[in-house]
Amino acid sequence: MNRILQTCLAIVAFAALPGLATAAEVTGAGASSPRQVYLKWAAAYGKASGNTIRYQSIGSGGGVKEVAAKSVDFGASDIPLSESELEKRGLLQFPVLIGAAVPFVNLPGVKEGELRLTGPLLADIFRGRITRWDDPRIKEVNSVSLPSMSIIVVHRDDAAGVSFLLTHYLSKVSEEWRGNQGTGTAVQWPTGLGGKGDEGVATFVGRLPGAIGYAEYGYARAKHLASVSLQNRSGAFVVADEKSLSAAAAAAEWEKSAYGEVLSDQAAPDAWPISGASFVLVQKSSEKVGQTIAVLKFFEWSYANGGKLALESGYVPLPPATVTQVSNAWQRIRDAGGKTVSLAQ
Repeated sequence: MNRILQTCLAIVAFAALPGLATAAEVTGAGASSPRQVYLKWAAAYGKASGNTIRYQSIGSGGGVKEVAAKSVDFGASDIPLSESELEKRGLLQFPVLIGAAVPFVNLPGVKEGELRLTGPLLADIFRGRITRWDDPRIKEVNSVSLPSMSIIVVHRDDAAGVSFLLTHYLSKVSEEWRGNQGTGTAVQWPTGLGGKGDEGVATFVGRLPGAIGYAEYGYARAKHLASVSLQNRSGAFVVADEKSLSAAAAAAEWEKSAYGEVLSDQAAPDAWPISGASFVLVQKSSEKVGQTIAVLKFFEWSYANGGKLALESGYVPLPPATVTQVSNAWQRIRDAGGKTVSLAQ
């Protein structure tokens, strides 16, 4: 046997030894909001596994486009795709993180969680139909002293997933909102000032006594904004926190929605009513089984080990029951021959 052949055989034998498989490199792209979580997960997972996870924040629409075109191994979106859209693109989606839209105010003497609002009241405020804080309808649900001042509405003036969550909720609780403004990352706001990003909205609200705005859960929590207590579908007034966001996810009927349910107005007693998930998308029929398995193993590890990092980044991890449902959804992924892709491969 010549020396070259001996060397080649030695390399093959070495690569086949247990635990010495070539490290995987996975690429993902999409939503910008969860970027920090994915980067933290990727760094920690890389240390634990030796695998490399690369993620580009190009927006939810870009993530859907790239994974459908098979340019990346997974896409990420803050807005779920419908079952028909998934079928058209040959994709499977699953929730990864829980976030929320959180209304907050600048009212003299009113602290975080003290102001109570119902869904219809919130809709009428953002529609410009309720214009003063001492309106009898607001006073009726509050024990806190409300100032006699005008309401100044502040909204996002750029397209944003947090606006999608808020308007999705308002469309559920207000027929007028649903028929006129509807749901979207950007809508025709009936009233108010526009700010760019959570920071822009928070700056306006902070400078204007009487103002109300909204922000992503992580930003509102980090900045200790005076968030409102909102009445949920069960009639309870709740604040946005880890418990209430997790309750919204646990109450979802994931299978009925092709694992793409928007979590607004869930019926659970403790649920925050403007919750929403961030989603990952993969090819349902995999031409690169090794890459698909590497993606799923990354998220399997993240579900089990990444909860603290998610909380640090302003998201709430999925409750265990939802993680189990997601694992079941992965069994729908097939290889080119039609066989179920297994993480044991």
